Amino acid sequence: MTQTLPRRISVRNPRTGQNDFEITAATGADIAEQAARLRRGQSAWAQKSLEERIAVLQRWAERVQSCRNAITTADSTDTGYGQISRVAVDMTLGHIRRYSLSAAADLKAAMRQGQSPQNPLVRYDCVLKPIPLVGVISPWNGPMHMAMLHAIPPLFAGCAVLVKPSEVTPRFVGPLRSSIQEVPELAAVFDFVLGDGATGAALIEHVDMVSFTGSVSNGRKVAEACGRRLIPCELELGGKDPIIVTSEADLDAAASAVLRGGVTSTGQVCFAIERVYVDAKVHDDFVSRLVNKAERVQINYPDPLSGHIGPFISHRQAQLVDAHLEEAIAKGAVLRCGGKSFNRGGGLYMLPTVLTDVTHDMLVMREETFGPVIPVMRYNDIEEAVSLANDSLYGLSAAVMAGSEAEALTIARLLNAGNVSVQDAYLTFFAGPAESDKFASSGVPGKRSGLQRYLRREALLINSGKPACLLEQSMQSL
Repeated sequence: MTQTLPRRISVRNPRTGQNDFEITAATGADIAEQAARLRRGQSAWAQKSLEERIAVLQRWAERVQSCRNAITTADSTDTGYGQISRVAVDMTLGHIRRYSLSAAADLKAAMRQGQSPQNPLVRYDCVLKPIPLVGVISPWNGPMHMAMLHAIPPLFAGCAVLVKPSEVTPRFVGPLRSSIQEVPELAAVFDFVLGDGATGAALIEHVDMVSFTGSVSNGRKVAEACGRRLIPCELELGGKDPIIVTSEADLDAAASAVLRGGVTSTGQVCFAIERVYVDAKVHDDFVSRLVNKAERVQINYPDPLSGHIGPFISHRQAQLVDAHLEEAIAKGAVLRCGGKSFNRGGGLYMLPTVLTDVTHDMLVMREETFGPVIPVMRYNDIEEAVSLANDSLYGLSAAVMAGSEAEALTIARLLNAGNVSVQDAYLTFFAGPAESDKFASSGVPGKRSGLQRYLRREALLINSGKPACLLEQSMQSL
């Protein structure tokens, strides 16, 4: 009988361009074994009180803090020392603090009790039962942060969680898993499997719900696979976020907001600013200010802890961004600063790239670019600005910079997006407990908010009177 050899996957270092790390892809049998083990642990985890689960997760937070340096180094190596990696541990600890404070109210809000409006002798109560095993498939652009963003809430709800991180950025798993193993109660219900898309597809076959973050094309595959199994899924997909800058806005502040929103983490953020609409009366002034600021941005080479933006995490992403840029210029866009990606020490970098004279028939205005490219388009009135901003398959988030908060809010309410930053951009990180529904190709959220999406509500119907007797009822009364 032929023995199948382990499938090895090489991992590229985004700063050197070299494959200097390797993972072994989990097989279907591996995933089945992991899932079975986590399901066994979940029974005891769900029976713990919320206070007991909070205490366990807070103990884990202490272990994460003690492993901070190792986790940060691993995550930063995967991303070329991107900004999100530097604060990934703090954001994870923040998620634990947030749900420690809000979980009780969240679960209370999910309860339903009362009296039947049809029969005063029948009352109803409910039991909240955690979904046993939640699978998380996380992306490469924020390795630890994005994995933990979707893994931590179901743990508070009483679920077990199995995470499949991107094969592009798996280094953080080692030190983070070590912190989990120091908390046995958590290790019984929380683990990782490594591998690529085939591993993710196998994972879906062994879990009861999927939380996926990634591209629209892969999100469709996940949704179809979950549909075949009739299990719920929540999808966090792409973005093509617009910002509207009015003639009365503080143009210097607007240029700062657009630059930060467009190039932080080299633009490899789903809610990065990717389309800028500026009132024609102030367009040239705004562009001049934006270019002046953009030309002062530096890459973090050769010192990874200096500069403002790092390399592309994925070399394929650099190729895609270059293709968007080339296509726009070929169709008449004007390059105001920056340009195509370039190699430094094996890493692929791109300086902030500002384009003008763009139109909606260019890829850079239609499809997710996911790089530090800022296309600026003029508009003649607010109705046109809103129409242009809403003319997209995406609707993750948006932003408005206006002369006053009141003016900005009026415009914000007209935009089709999951959330809208007002008088700033890139505020999604600070949304806290706010829940939003995405539009179109930006994803499919859970049907309920917060921890409730990871719970199944079982109705208990209690009759305080005698059961009805069929023999005492006529067909007419039935």
